[in-house]
Amino acid sequence: MKKFFSFFISRMFIVFALIGIQAWIIISLFLYFDDQSQTIRTIFWVVSLVMALYIVNKRQNPSYKLAWIIVILVLPVFGVLMYIFFSQRQLTRKMRRKAEAELEKSKPLLGQDRRVTHTLKQKNLDALRQTDYIRRASTFPVYDNTESEYFPSGEAFFEQLKTELEKAEHYIFMEYFIVEKGVMWDSILEILRRKVAEGVDVRFMYDDMGCARTLPFRYFKRLREMGIKATVFNPLRPELSSIFNNRNHRKVTVVDGHTAFCSGANLADEYINAIERFGHWKDGAVMLKGAGAWAFAVMFLQAWNFMMQEDEDYSVFRPKPRDLEGFESDGYVQPFTDDPMDDEYVSENTYMNMLSRAKRYLYINTPYLILDNEFMTALENAAKSGVDVRITTPHIPDKKMVFLLTRAHYEELLKAGVKIYEYTPGFVHTKTFVCDDEFGIIGTINLDYRSLFLHYECGVWLYGTKTIGQLKEDYLETLKVCQEISYEEICRRPWYIRLMQAILRVFAPLM
Repeated sequence: MKKFFSFFISRMFIVFALIGIQAWIIISLFLYFDDQSQTIRTIFWVVSLVMALYIVNKRQNPSYKLAWIIVILVLPVFGVLMYIFFSQRQLTRKMRRKAEAELEKSKPLLGQDRRVTHTLKQKNLDALRQTDYIRRASTFPVYDNTESEYFPSGEAFFEQLKTELEKAEHYIFMEYFIVEKGVMWDSILEILRRKVAEGVDVRFMYDDMGCARTLPFRYFKRLREMGIKATVFNPLRPELSSIFNNRNHRKVTVVDGHTAFCSGANLADEYINAIERFGHWKDGAVMLKGAGAWAFAVMFLQAWNFMMQEDEDYSVFRPKPRDLEGFESDGYVQPFTDDPMDDEYVSENTYMNMLSRAKRYLYINTPYLILDNEFMTALENAAKSGVDVRITTPHIPDKKMVFLLTRAHYEELLKAGVKIYEYTPGFVHTKTFVCDDEFGIIGTINLDYRSLFLHYECGVWLYGTKTIGQLKEDYLETLKVCQEISYEEICRRPWYIRLMQAILRVFAPLM
């Protein structure tokens, strides 16, 4: 009863309630005028048809367009308003100008070392083409002179994160989607407070919606009182807004510009299994040490200056050559980021580039499997061509409707020869691709519409690194506690489950 009452007085509920009231008032006004005149009713329908034509001709994902067209034509007033306020990927003109200015300012610090691309071209032309796309689309170059290490669990990541935070001498940058008080965050916060006392520049950024139910309102002010420079990303306000969906889903830590973490794990206790919510939580992270870590520092500063409206000089944070000494070159790494500011789907295209080049196998971990037609077709074609395509998803869901939608894609994939496994101990939250003992990707990017098209995301593309073997070994070891899903089993679904899944698939881009 206490939890039930607390939900109705939570900031999340109040904000959504106020947004709902605004939407109800606007829709009521439109419906009132609609009832008063056949002419106005006709105008509404014409507007809906024009909006549908506009959507058809936009450069957007076809599944995303189809879902919105159905909503607009079935519910002309409500659908048009919802599209205007909640469908747009691009930011407001003012925000876009600021973000583009930050991007331009950082470009001189992200120049591609031609020596690296030359040696990569000699080794593998396919790898060079993949890195070239990522560099052109997200501006981040490919690096050698970087050590990488994969952590197969949130617990392992947590221990190494604390170790590296303790070593910080100049600065610590952290940005996370979810932060919640508990064993994990309290331990990290204690280190951050000590580092501030030592004179280290500590900066922390969290997504306001991601933390709306886990942190007190304006928690960043408490952090500032501790000496930590803190801010929220995209503050959650009770107003209809086209940037409502553009959340910062990245999880990044940078220490002194030479060490960086990118992970699926947020800073809350379920990610390290200090508490159990959905069975055993399986997560992962990668640590970069050396030249490649600098890309994550730039990534953080772009977002920090954007939110703080500052004009800070990036170059003062760049590690000096002597700070990068001693790190052995471990293949090639390329951090990258994706954002909703344009129509370039960097995350999906990076995944698809790897998928299209797979020759022997492709192993995928993902908490959600909500795919558009292009990705489904690519997976099916790879499997039909003899590539060993395996996908691991959770067996215990964190969101039941999303889990039902994930399973809605099983039948087609299994029929094409894709192998699907569910992690029986609990919930798989790690997001990894590993291919042919050569390529890998690890980051924050789920295989769903929000991650691929709406959120700020990041990841690391890997070629020829020792982490490729670590990713493969961890995947095969995890399969030992997974349940393989058979085509026959999926075909035995009750008719009402099939019907519900069919409806969910139509509106999946809006979930």
